[in-house]
Amino acid sequence: MRIALILIFSLLGCSGSIDEPVSYFNVETPRPFGYVNGDEIPQRIVIETRSGISLQPGSLPAKGQINRWLNLNQVTVKQSGQRYQIDLLYQVFYAPLEVKSLTLPGFTVQLSQGEKSISQNVPAWTFTLSPLRELVVRQSEQGEYMRPDSQPPLLANTQALYGLAASLSVAVLIAVYLGYLYGCYPNMLRRTVFKRALRKLAGLSEADMEQALTVVHHALNSLNGQPLFANRLSDFYRRNPQYLQINAKLAWFFTYSNRYFFSDGMIVVAQDLQQLKDLCEQCRKIERGSR
Repeated sequence: MRIALILIFSLLGCSGSIDEPVSYFNVETPRPFGYVNGDEIPQRIVIETRSGISLQPGSLPAKGQINRWLNLNQVTVKQSGQRYQIDLLYQVFYAPLEVKSLTLPGFTVQLSQGEKSISQNVPAWTFTLSPLRELVVRQSEQGEYMRPDSQPPLLANTQALYGLAASLSVAVLIAVYLGYLYGCYPNMLRRTVFKRALRKLAGLSEADMEQALTVVHHALNSLNGQPLFANRLSDFYRRNPQYLQINAKLAWFFTYSNRYFFSDGMIVVAQDLQQLKDLCEQCRKIERGSR
């Protein structure tokens, strides 16, 4: 019997909490100090209700001016089941001459259960606002003055400069390479004709005489701007008089080339390849200007 009475009283004690329309209520606010004119202050209200009870959005404060120094800039309501999250964003427009205590006004949230209305009070919240200027205004010979703000620190742009320099360098190299491919530097190429020919001849032997002769022919044709034959050497010397000093070697080259390509049974010896390399060496000295 005693145990039964205890259970009955326990159930009666719990029945009040079960019938409460609001099971959870909390007002979340930021720090109550350190604000200045123009700052925004957020406020969050969390309400959890019993099933069948809903929030009346019309009971929330409206956006806009609340009083001469306080605006409500934003009102957001998020619902998850019976949980309501109300986010308010206030903005203060008050310029005190000293630290001043101000209050965000409280209001009443209306909840409804059918035709029945339920009220939930949101208490006022007090905070302090600081002045933007000195408490004791300094005086100069010209009168009152305000100190300017300190200059903002400059952002480091070293990486940007390095990146710009690298990009410009790559762009210049690409432009030079494209100019080379499209033949925009004919004079420069003419000064390296026999340099490239000597590099190719260096890896050849007398067994590669056909390739060696072709390399020298190509170099002379590039220098002449058109195919060069023995009967046109006089025209070649008129355009390139500096090569007249090796006329004997060039004459030997064309004679040897004709015999090699148009005669049967010609025997190539190492001395022939050496003479060809000597001719190319002399041509290289001339194009370099050292002879």
